[in-house]
Amino acid sequence: MIAARDLAQAQLDSTLGRTSPVLKLVIAMAWLVGLATTGAWGPPVVLAVVAVAAALTIGRVPPRDLARAVAPLWLAALGLAFFNTAFGLANADPAATTITTVGPWRVTQEAIQAGVGLGLRVVAIGAIGVLFALTTDSTRLVDALVQQARISERFAYGALAAYGAIPRFGSNLADLRAARRIRGLRGSWHPRILVGLLVLAIRHGDRMALAMDARAFGSGPRSRYRDVPWRWLDLVVAIGAAVTLGLALAAGR
Repeated sequence: MIAARDLAQAQLDSTLGRTSPVLKLVIAMAWLVGLATTGAWGPPVVLAVVAVAAALTIGRVPPRDLARAVAPLWLAALGLAFFNTAFGLANADPAATTITTVGPWRVTQEAIQAGVGLGLRVVAIGAIGVLFALTTDSTRLVDALVQQARISERFAYGALAAYGAIPRFGSNLADLRAARRIRGLRGSWHPRILVGLLVLAIRHGDRMALAMDARAFGSGPRSRYRDVPWRWLDLVVAIGAAVTLGLALAAGR
C-alpha cells in the first residue's frame, strides 16, 4: 500500500529541518544546475558526499532510513553507468583510446569517462533529492511557498491536498480488489480496476475542491496558523551551500 512518509520529530527539529524549505529547494535546484554544467567526476562525488554527511549530521536522518531511500537510486545509477560504458558511442570511435576488449565489445577510455560520469551525477541527484525529502515537512514546505515565495494559496494548498490523497489510492485499490473477489472475479490487475480508481479520484477531487471553496481559498488575504519567517540560520545554510557548490565545481577543473 502506498503511504506518505512521516518525518521523525528529531528530523524536523534538526538544523536542516528548521531551515526554510524554500531556501532548501533553491539550493537543491542550484546544485542540480551546477551538476548539469560539468561532466567531470569531481563535482558529483563532492556534492553526494556532502549531501549524505549533512543528512546524517545536521539533518539527523537515521542511517537506515537514508540507506533505504538512496539504495534504489544508486542501484539505478550503477546500471546506467555500466550500460553507457559498455554500449557508448565512443567505443565505436577508432580514434578513442582502447582500455580493454571483451569478445566483440571494445571499451574505451572516453566511454568509461562518460558512463561513470553520468552514473555519478545520478548518484548525486539521488542524494540531494533524498536529503531534501527527509528533512522537509510537506505542510511547512507549502506554508513557506505561500509566505516566502508568494505562490498562490489555491495552487499550493491544492497540491498539498493532492499529495495527502496519495495513500487513499492504495486503500481504494485494496477495496476494489476485495470487491472483485467477493463477486467471484479475479482480484489481480484488470482495466476495470483502473476505471474504478479514476472514478474514485474524480469524486475525491470534486469533494476537495468544494471544501477549499467553502474555506474561501484564493478569495483574498488570509490569516496564518503557522508563520515561516526568514532566520539567520537560513543565511548560514545558504552561504555553506554556495561554498560547497563552488568547491565542487572547482574540483571538476
